[in-house]
Amino acid sequence: MVQHVLVAPDKFKGSLTAAEVASRVSAGLGVPTIELPVADGGDGTVDAAVAGGFGRITIEVTGPTGERIPASYAWHPTDTAVVELAEASGLRRLPGGHEPLTATSYGTGELIADAVRRGAKRVVLGLGGSACTDGGAGMAQALGARLLDAESRDLPRGGAALKDLARIDMSGFLDVSGVEFVVASDVDNPLLGPHGAAAVYGPQKGATPGDVRTLEAALSRLAAVAVFTHGLAGAVEHDDIPRAMGVAGAPGAGAAGGVGFAALAFLHAELRPGIDYLLDLLGFGELVRGARLVVTGEGSLDEQSLRGKAPVGVAQAAARAGVPVVAVCGRRTLTDAELRAAGIEAAYALTDLEPDPARCMEQAGPLLERLAARLAADRLQEGNA
Repeated sequence: MVQHVLVAPDKFKGSLTAAEVASRVSAGLGVPTIELPVADGGDGTVDAAVAGGFGRITIEVTGPTGERIPASYAWHPTDTAVVELAEASGLRRLPGGHEPLTATSYGTGELIADAVRRGAKRVVLGLGGSACTDGGAGMAQALGARLLDAESRDLPRGGAALKDLARIDMSGFLDVSGVEFVVASDVDNPLLGPHGAAAVYGPQKGATPGDVRTLEAALSRLAAVAVFTHGLAGAVEHDDIPRAMGVAGAPGAGAAGGVGFAALAFLHAELRPGIDYLLDLLGFGELVRGARLVVTGEGSLDEQSLRGKAPVGVAQAAARAGVPVVAVCGRRTLTDAELRAAGIEAAYALTDLEPDPARCMEQAGPLLERLAARLAADRLQEGNA
């Protein structure tokens, strides 16, 4: 029986999608392969699900700055939907630069609402690459929550507006009873504090130190109102000092500018490690059975890769099946020892063939085929792998 190679890479950001990486690697290997593009919950999660057999549903939603945009989610006949926050509310959706105080997650809520109305019994929400720091307020608004000020006026969208929040009216909230929500994310930050959504991720979205203080106060207000006025688990205040407790202090509540908090508090979601959950969803365990080798990878194999990113998740899953793993990448900064400790026997980088990073980006496809051919010569000749 001819053994296959399972090709399970993440995207090479800025040059190739995960599906394109898998296709190029397969072409270069020249042996029987099964292609399984993967993602860890961030950009490319919907594409990976579609490549894994899900359908694609595209609707018009609200982008992070209020413009109407087309966005997709993945749908499976088992009534499972995979919603990627970056599709509707991601940094790549910002037409004119960062908008840290006003960017909204409203479009992500519209995607979820559409999936629920179509009959979804399980909604997997991938968090990553967000443009907003609104604590998921926009998502909650799209699902029917009314965020009101002291005079019962609806708050405008965006994180900064939450400083005026006085009451949350849930009477018109979408009926999500019977729907299981899973947040696929590897971010373990709480909502508030020095490791929270505003302090850690706000600057990445263009927030100045003053903006960070504004957003921190606004998110504190959201969490406090959620717990004190509606029994939603949030923050607790003592002596006017917000403490990150309850859901606001839960690991992952700070994911995607606090959308993790809203998913936990309003949707009672379960937080699961992104890559592990998505590998299960895509059937990795079945596809790796009988494989002689797994090839994984991503654009940059670096220290961030060791913190729950796709290649390490793939390596861990392959190890449980007793199948060796090698990686391809655009560049690598990890040592051989660090790779082996993560379960990856070797890594092949485009920069091994072309030292100019710009050319690596431009010629990623052809270079990757050449790299895969080198990998095959090293690992797939008789007696290897």
